[in-house]
Amino acid sequence: MELLSADPVANVFLLSRFGQSGLDHDRLGCYVFGAWKGDELVGVLHAGANLVPVCTDPGVLPRLAAHVGPWRRATSIMGRSDLVLALHAELARRWGRPWSTIREMRAHQPLMVAGPAPVVRPDPRVQPVTRADFNSYFRAAVAMYTEEVGVSPLDPGGGYRRHMAGLVDLQNCFGIVDGGVVRFKSDIGVAWRDVCQIQGVWLDPAWRRNGVSASAMSGVVELCRRRYPTVSLYVNDFNTPALRMYRQVGFQQVGEMATVLY
Repeated sequence: MELLSADPVANVFLLSRFGQSGLDHDRLGCYVFGAWKGDELVGVLHAGANLVPVCTDPGVLPRLAAHVGPWRRATSIMGRSDLVLALHAELARRWGRPWSTIREMRAHQPLMVAGPAPVVRPDPRVQPVTRADFNSYFRAAVAMYTEEVGVSPLDPGGGYRRHMAGLVDLQNCFGIVDGGVVRFKSDIGVAWRDVCQIQGVWLDPAWRRNGVSASAMSGVVELCRRRYPTVSLYVNDFNTPALRMYRQVGFQQVGEMATVLY
């Protein structure tokens, strides 16, 4: 946790996971590998459905990659851009096609933090979503995921539905509900202490290009700040409209993430 806390904004996903579940394999659902120099921990690799490296010394990435093995179970590699790209290259070199054959590489995803004061007037219609509007919210979440990732999140076991219901119960979901229909949505995907990360931002296509997104996003930031002083997110560099909107709202880039999708 000390290693991760050196950059809590970039590492909030792992801080949240380890803070809730520790390193116990049964609770966490995956292994976590570490690399040391003497008595100092200098690298960590979360080896679950998301392969996530964190290192103060990128030179230990080959040692961590050796523990992953040739049988790929991960559906993505995500984290700080330089580490993700280096880990992917090492896995592809060491293990070949299971790791080298990818669906998409998103190498440059600006990591952003909201400024200290609202720049755009928050839309008062943005409110925490309750179970009363869950079905519409869930449809919006599926639409967002499919549009963003390129595949549907729906699974036979209903895992994605349970995940989204859990976020609603934690009051981590926000939206604009118009006539019983969710037109805008956003979630606190992960959080740790003073830091939260916004995910799942989506606006109904019928509402796009009408000036709603910036004020709606400002409303989300305002609601998040009641619990978390530092509000962060990351976005694909090719999503020019989203980048423009986040900057308009007052987000500033503090780093760069990357995602490899399988």
